[in-house]
Amino acid sequence: MSHHCHDEAHGHGHGHGHGHGHDHDHDHDELPDSDLVHESLYQKIDHDNVTCLNESEPDAGKSVLKPWHEKMDDTKFVESDADEQLIMRIPFTGMVKLKSITLRSDPGETAPRKLKAFVNRDDLDFDNAESTAATQEWDLVEDTNGQVAEYSTRVAKFTSIRSLTLFFSHNFGGDTTKINFIGLKGEFSEFKRDPIITVYELQANPADHKVPGAKDSIQHEID
Repeated sequence: MSHHCHDEAHGHGHGHGHGHGHDHDHDHDELPDSDLVHESLYQKIDHDNVTCLNESEPDAGKSVLKPWHEKMDDTKFVESDADEQLIMRIPFTGMVKLKSITLRSDPGETAPRKLKAFVNRDDLDFDNAESTAATQEWDLVEDTNGQVAEYSTRVAKFTSIRSLTLFFSHNFGGDTTKINFIGLKGEFSEFKRDPIITVYELQANPADHKVPGAKDSIQHEID
């Protein structure tokens, strides 16, 4: 396995102003089902292409991306293998604006302690995730009394998401990290046509465009 252990002394960017937004009151449990379905991004995840690095069982990472009504189900969980670190790569079937990440773990040493989230970075692995600046970081709660904890995002930084990478870098002292549920809430929109395609089509037929300077400006954008 290509997983690499990391020294505790590595810098983790503690000065980024971690936002907690813990859902201790569990207000969402009382929302009508229609509101939960609207907020939940479960059906918008490209589940077949979700990957988890350092999982002890194949496809276990996929199994914790459950629908909201299964958040208390402990029969499906992911546990790390070589050390406490896990990386989850979560692609979507369209464009997402992420409002919050909801987690549920067993209380104690195996609960994740640090989370870094990255937008549209499918290239991250254990060799570069530590040193790459995260879109946002959180210090996580160790004991949520068996319930879920919700961590709000800085929404302005979590728009136009095609894929989300979650890096659980540390836990509370256990040899492995165990996660029972990951829920994502936000807004979804279908993919729009890629504007780059239009640019290339325009450049391929410069004779069709008689506007002075149009050809040059298109070429400059590509360069």
